[in-house]
Amino acid sequence: MQLVLLVTALVATGLFSQTMQAQGAPQRIEITAGEITVKKGQPVVLVLKSADVAHGIRIRELNVDVKVSKGGSAEVQFTPDKTGDFIGHCSVFCGSGHGSMVFKVHVVE
Repeated sequence: MQLVLLVTALVATGLFSQTMQAQGAPQRIEITAGEITVKKGQPVVLVLKSADVAHGIRIRELNVDVKVSKGGSAEVQFTPDKTGDFIGHCSVFCGSGHGSMVFKVHVVE
């Protein structure tokens, strides 16, 4: 299964620590699984792309729910209003690996 999540955020870090550009342009981070860190109160746009089958990401505590069709992309914007670690799951049955598709969002001050 190929699930790609693009994250556009005012401040976000994925597998590597990155610094913001002086102009304050949003960061775009492409990951295939794993974790991101975002700041409380700063808007985030999650862009979900799938090459193989339909997928989705649901992060209940952050009110995030986005679904994408095979070969398509979809996005959802949210602004985290609390700190902590939040787990997202694939919300569309996508095959044998479905149960192990998780995504963690760390929200910091």
